[in-house]
Amino acid sequence: MRVAGAISALAQEAGITAAINPNDVNAEIPPNPQMGDIGIPMFAFAKLLRRSPGQIAAAAAAILAKENSGETFEAEGPYLNIRLNRGETAAAVLAEALKPGIQDGDGDFPFGRPASLNDKKVMVEFSSPNTNKPLHLGHLRNDVLGESVSRILAACGAKVRKTCIINDRGIHICKSMLSYKEHGQGQTPQSEGVKSDHFVGRWYVRFSKDLKEEVAQRVAGGIPEPAAEAEAPLMIRAQELLRKWEAGDGETTELWQKMTDWAVTGMKETYTRTGVSFDHYDFESQTWLLGKDEVLKGLEKGLFFRQPDGAVAVDLSAEKLDKKILLRSDGTSIYITQDFGTAVKRHENWPFDQLVYVVGSEQQYHFKVLFTLLDKLGYAWAKNLYHLSYGMVNLPEGKMKSREGTVVDADDLIDSLRDMALEEIREKEREEEVGNPGEVAEKIALGALHYYLLQVSPAKDMLFDPKESLSFTGNTGPYLQYMGARISSMLRKDAAGENLQGQAQIASASAYTPGAVSDPEWELVKMLAAYPAAVAEAAAKLDPSHLTAYLYDLSRAFSRFYHDCPILNAETKELSRARLQLSRAVMRVLKDALNLVCIPFLEVM
Repeated sequence: MRVAGAISALAQEAGITAAINPNDVNAEIPPNPQMGDIGIPMFAFAKLLRRSPGQIAAAAAAILAKENSGETFEAEGPYLNIRLNRGETAAAVLAEALKPGIQDGDGDFPFGRPASLNDKKVMVEFSSPNTNKPLHLGHLRNDVLGESVSRILAACGAKVRKTCIINDRGIHICKSMLSYKEHGQGQTPQSEGVKSDHFVGRWYVRFSKDLKEEVAQRVAGGIPEPAAEAEAPLMIRAQELLRKWEAGDGETTELWQKMTDWAVTGMKETYTRTGVSFDHYDFESQTWLLGKDEVLKGLEKGLFFRQPDGAVAVDLSAEKLDKKILLRSDGTSIYITQDFGTAVKRHENWPFDQLVYVVGSEQQYHFKVLFTLLDKLGYAWAKNLYHLSYGMVNLPEGKMKSREGTVVDADDLIDSLRDMALEEIREKEREEEVGNPGEVAEKIALGALHYYLLQVSPAKDMLFDPKESLSFTGNTGPYLQYMGARISSMLRKDAAGENLQGQAQIASASAYTPGAVSDPEWELVKMLAAYPAAVAEAAAKLDPSHLTAYLYDLSRAFSRFYHDCPILNAETKELSRARLQLSRAVMRVLKDALNLVCIPFLEVM
């Protein structure tokens, strides 16, 4: 505001009456801290003032220097560089970061809430599992991405509705059903002592194994492989089971419902374990026919056409897309037809301002077609549909294949990470100190997993390395959790006995005078001040990696501060108190930001 005033004064001196809008003053962080805390380029005002950016910067610095605000202003070429009053700024930042409030991850934390999306209604669809197998590593990336984005949007003021569509119909579901029907012999998850979704997944793997053997025998007999699979007796029986299900056959429907319930029950247990939740579930079995009427409406309007064989199609060559079948010749719907109806129904039930689909990058073309067709059908909100595409995630051992049973199940991976973390706790003989080693190890595992999956931008393919993710040093989730535990431990040991964790005390300006705020402290204050912008950027770009990067930088800044600045044994009690308050502010922001990226905060490790 003061910079805008200085530039306005320069304009008046030149006889120019135009006022300078403060929003036109763009602040940047100088590349070198020695240049100042804030840099403001003057290029935008050169034409108006008919002076060079360097001249404007020098003149503005001279005007502002007369205000005696405690800040210093220097011209560096076309930039006006500002050095803030460290003591006053530190006190102001801590006052904001230490405001009383409920910090429970539901948006009640009073700091770092930019309100950039206030009251905007955003629906986020993610996970979208199939009921023929348990959640796997790929789902874990989808789940934590959708959950984190939802939390970040809510932190910016949006009203968020998290939804999941369960893919519980189709030939892949019937494969599991057929294998269980022919070989299950009445087994249940309870009788076998197996988690219910894992139990269902076993039958899908069994079907694939048996089909592979049938195909191999037919190929050996001289039948080409595609025909060998399509005409294999096992595949024919699976197709027949699908026809029975679509016809509403009682026995088939009963089997389908039983196995669907097993699968969904197990998946929900995994969601709970990983901190993922949904406000609403859709089931494909209930939505697969919803879009048929939408296609017929488009046909009546002349948007679509009927082919000679009776199928309904659309020509999207004008949109640089291909021709697309929307209804088969027998009148049955296809996958994209279902998506029409589901989207329309969702907007009717909860009129959103934006719908974000968190789906793998292999479906990019599908969503281009879906969004284009909904727009053609006249739905204005189609322009607010967004595909948050994410890349493949694999293990060092190679690509996963669910039909071959080489997929890494989500629960098995988390179990493995938990056991590795537990072994680390035992090796360091910290079982007694952490209290509940198993619970702490589980939270470390989730921290390692979620941070690793979110630290790269969603669009990138990635290789998940379990051992690397669990490192307690470097750019990892456990490193961030360790910083939180370190601060918590220090506050418990507060030598002054002031129990700052339970009080919203604010550091006074006298405690943090310009000379008392060292460079490590100042960098930490600036990192705290940057938190709202980091949250806003992550929300605007639907990319939690901006927030994970912030978390790592904040933790590194605290580590330098902790190493260079005595806290409990500072030179004076007042300075010790100020540094404890700074540490407490870091802990609060760290705890809140970790929650936004689905990483459990740990007070002991």
